[in-house]
Amino acid sequence: MFVREKSASQTVEWGNGLSTRLLVQADGMGFTVADTLVRAGTKSRLQYRRHLEACYCISGRGELMSADGSVTYEIQPGVLYALDQHDAHFLLAHPEEDLHLISVFNPPLRGDEVHSLDESGFSHY
Repeated sequence: MFVREKSASQTVEWGNGLSTRLLVQADGMGFTVADTLVRAGTKSRLQYRRHLEACYCISGRGELMSADGSVTYEIQPGVLYALDQHDAHFLLAHPEEDLHLISVFNPPLRGDEVHSLDESGFSHY
């Protein structure tokens, strides 16, 4: 058993925000839990090719969009989304407020991963 405070966890600039890695691979739990901030007005082109991810929104607003733009979901407090097929997607934060998520990854992250957010393709860990 252990207890960890957010202030004692590693925080990384992941590309369009901050990710505080509360549980990582070295903790031996088999998954990662991260406190994720997505900066207002950002659009992130993402795809987790080696991880499944679920995110629960605790504050802010945004949108989750399929890679081809054909499907869009509104993200707001109380909404969970799961990327269960290694889905390529866009994550858009509302222009006027940050999006705050709790993210779970399986298998776990090392903890130091960051995205390469450019137009050349979908960033991944």
